[in-house]
Amino acid sequence: MTTRAHALRDGGYPYLVAEVDGVVVGYTYAGAYRPRPAYRFTVEHTVYVDDNARRGGIGSALVTAIIEACEQRGYRQMIGIIGDSKNLQSIEFHKKMGFGHVGCVKNIGYKFDRWMNQILMQRPLGDGSNASPETE
Repeated sequence: MTTRAHALRDGGYPYLVAEVDGVVVGYTYAGAYRPRPAYRFTVEHTVYVDDNARRGGIGSALVTAIIEACEQRGYRQMIGIIGDSKNLQSIEFHKKMGFGHVGCVKNIGYKFDRWMNQILMQRPLGDGSNASPETE
């Protein structure tokens, strides 16, 4: 995880950590959605909150902060990938944070002795696609 955090930060991407009483209870980061130049204004984000710290606003605070950090860097779209279509808590959380459902990739992962779907969710950042980023 430390290697990933350094690589993301070295690439200019945000990586944020939430602590309570000196204990890490969550983190979020954004990185390149795809390596090709056409996708340079789109990021994929990850958020994790410890089971014991859920329902306390930490996830919302982390995602709000990562959205703001990405908007400040000029990104226009954020993709959230939920690794299991049965993870309704994460899907509902992303909806609450302004993400919309844009797709489902069926049976793409195998974990816990079963095939899992991957849910794609998207949220515009800043002006989104309403204006060309090169004209700003």
